Amino acid sequence: MEFAALIKGIWSLFLSLILALTPGGFPRVPNEENLDLVWSDEFDGDALDASKWHGHYCSAEATIRRGSYWSTDMAVVEDGCLHIKTQYLPEGLNGNGKPGWYTCGIDTSGLYEQTFGYFEVRCILPKGSGLWSAFWMLSNGMGQVGNGGEDGAEIDIFESPFYGERFSRRVSSNIHIDGYGADLKSNHVCEAYLLRNDPYETFNTYGLEWNEKEYIFYVNGIETGRSSFGGTAKVPEFMILSVEVGGENAEPGDSWAGASLAPGDAPTDFVIDYVRAYQYKPAE
Repeated sequence: MEFAALIKGIWSLFLSLILALTPGGFPRVPNEENLDLVWSDEFDGDALDASKWHGHYCSAEATIRRGSYWSTDMAVVEDGCLHIKTQYLPEGLNGNGKPGWYTCGIDTSGLYEQTFGYFEVRCILPKGSGLWSAFWMLSNGMGQVGNGGEDGAEIDIFESPFYGERFSRRVSSNIHIDGYGADLKSNHVCEAYLLRNDPYETFNTYGLEWNEKEYIFYVNGIETGRSSFGGTAKVPEFMILSVEVGGENAEPGDSWAGASLAPGDAPTDFVIDYVRAYQYKPAE
């Protein structure tokens, strides 16, 4: 097992080096000839499309999420992109008297869910120590224990908790199964380094191909890792976009993403150009 892990690590580093030298920000869908585009949001309107997204454990009201408040008011569509804003509001949201950092998460639960296919986001990551943006998938069955990941998994297509570190231009991909309690099992699949294409300044694409056998992760159309941890999910999953601030109970603090933002830090945006979902074409 140790030898296998070493080989996996070397292969992941090799792929990351290729990625580091590859121009980014372009749409390049792996296996596109076998896929049909079945759902997308290009964010061309002037407000979040309520037929496609709603708050992920939040609404227009302020909901505590770790070291910040979440509100869908922080999801703004402008200039052809979705901006999930992260901002310190000394008087709270709309004068609600709850000073702190505000941001949000949105998801497609109950609006659009899919089993298998390819899922992609094109985005610029938010700047800020102790916060992380993510594009991920989830099923309510993830909380069930005893059937591995087949009845649902948390699939982190990318997470960005590395801002401010020495090697900050990287993202991670992870899989979690069997709920969020004592039975939780996790697999850190890979990290991808974007040395040429600063993910905090330029658009890059982050994708997942999910089939009956495995999950395959991509950045700018280049494979960065793959895994069959727990057995792939065999149930529909919904998509999530989110930003989280380190800390607890809306009090910023240290977290696995490092020391969190301070009240005087500048606002920052998670800028999303599009989200797209592809389904496999029927076998001929």
